[in-house]
Amino acid sequence: MALYAGLTGLIEPLAPRLLQGRARRGKEDPARLGERLGRASVARPPGPLAWLHGASVGESLSLLPLVEAFRTRRPDATVLVTSGTRTSAELLARRLPAGAIHHYAPIDGPAAVARFLDHWRPDLAVRVESELWPNLLLETKRRGARMALLSAKLSEDSARSWSRLPRSARALFGAFDLVLAQDATAAARLERLGAKVAGLADLKFGAEALPVDPAALDALRTEIGGRPLILAASTHPGEDELVLGAFAEIAAPEALLVIVPRHPERGPQIAALAEARLGAVSLRSAGQGLNAVSVHVADTLGELGLWFRLARLAVIGGGFVSGVGGHNPLEPARLDCPFVSGGQVENWATAYAELIAVDGCALIEASELGAVMSAALPGDPALAARAGRAWAYAQARDVEARAALGRVVELLP
Repeated sequence: MALYAGLTGLIEPLAPRLLQGRARRGKEDPARLGERLGRASVARPPGPLAWLHGASVGESLSLLPLVEAFRTRRPDATVLVTSGTRTSAELLARRLPAGAIHHYAPIDGPAAVARFLDHWRPDLAVRVESELWPNLLLETKRRGARMALLSAKLSEDSARSWSRLPRSARALFGAFDLVLAQDATAAARLERLGAKVAGLADLKFGAEALPVDPAALDALRTEIGGRPLILAASTHPGEDELVLGAFAEIAAPEALLVIVPRHPERGPQIAALAEARLGAVSLRSAGQGLNAVSVHVADTLGELGLWFRLARLAVIGGGFVSGVGGHNPLEPARLDCPFVSGGQVENWATAYAELIAVDGCALIEASELGAVMSAALPGDPALAARAGRAWAYAQARDVEARAALGRVVELLP
């Protein structure tokens, strides 16, 4: 840990230039780069402050029910929510309750960490899943904040790497006053590395269905008319090509393919791919409509609730390429939307395993995409029945999770 702190301190002067480069590529918010260097953009309210952190979109959104529950039970405390990506920041800006503050997480350099903690002085620090930056965590602990790691997970590869550094692992994982693991496998890995796991809790369950603007939904229904809609949700590079290829194979001129990229800045690139493959394409960020096109790229934030409500089938991205780990199957399940994904869904292994056990969804090969799309176009009764089972599963699990959320808040140190 001392070596890590020294090395990060040596390279930290390069951080402003690196962040500016990321901003030019659309990966950072240029107006808020100071936050990434630990410089606060808003004042700290007086009184106790709870700091909750989620790395990206999935982790950040899983915090929303916890934020609500925490504010209900501890109304005297300010809630600060940090995240590390532009997409998560923009979604949290729309969905955080009034009074909660969003701030970008600082880079893990000693000076940035010190500036961040000097300003915010958190009394409680809560992290979700496996976002573990040593300088930030250990300095937060040294300053006396109580610390919790919720919905904790750790891949086998990460556990193996940490096991080679046992003293560092014990210092890091033992710093938490409360650890609640996602599942028994994660609990066992964390305990081997020095964490004191007090139980299980998966914050991905318990959220509400994705919101929707009723007027926008009505307008889209009118514009689409009777056309069957196939949705490719939260796609990554490599998956757009697979989806476009499968859609071209089914040769259904009446059908509409809507692609919602995980990172909206990729919209124009995907539109160019679609135009080269299928001809007429429209781009939502440019205000273009759906008439007279076969592909619509919905490169906007916060509108997946619209498309899940309209789709006859959703292809969930993140599972057809390596290194992503899949995306949230509960979002379409909560909206009774039939869906499939690829098999690389380790970040959502529990949810997918349980959904498959009740025949609520299927994990498929990329070569099967065309056949599944073709079956969905006329409104496949088997897919509808499967969606109903997924909906029932999500309802039951979410009720259980909401009931347990109060216990999680009470356990917070």
